[in-house]
Amino acid sequence: MILLAGHGRTADNAEGRILGRRDPPLDRAGREEAASLAAAVAGAGLAALWTSPLRRARETAAVVGAATGLEPVVLDDLVESRRGAWEGRPFGELAAEQPEAFAAFERGDPDFAFPGGESLREQAERTRVALDAIARGPRPALAIAHAGTIRAALALTGRPVPPERALPHGEPIPIEYG
Repeated sequence: MILLAGHGRTADNAEGRILGRRDPPLDRAGREEAASLAAAVAGAGLAALWTSPLRRARETAAVVGAATGLEPVVLDDLVESRRGAWEGRPFGELAAEQPEAFAAFERGDPDFAFPGGESLREQAERTRVALDAIARGPRPALAIAHAGTIRAALALTGRPVPPERALPHGEPIPIEYG
């Protein structure tokens, strides 16, 4: 079993902005979400804890690691997608300005590419590499990542891909992989 959890909330998340590779810290609510995640998995018998290299994920993983006694291992391939010109922009503005592109993003169309960034297909391939590495390690494992990474993992395992904004911060999602 592999559990995937999104990092805790940041101020940019609270404002409805696309983060991508931006690297803000957790806000107060995000630190509370990290603590709730830690409490939820503390007794789950986790054998491994993985994290994206971005600060918001590492901060979440540090809280979980303190509760579980596991040292978070940074796995670069868990990083969020490069979102180019969309990084820092509000979801609402993008939906109004580029409705067709935004709809493709929302439905997880693998051919969608962020202007000046990467495609969802490219992110899925990177996520596959990350999941393969996690699957070779001890399990159960928890990976702290990002909404885009989680959506890619769901697509790779044949599960429905919800809109990114529908995925909660700091709540584990189990997947069967490997």
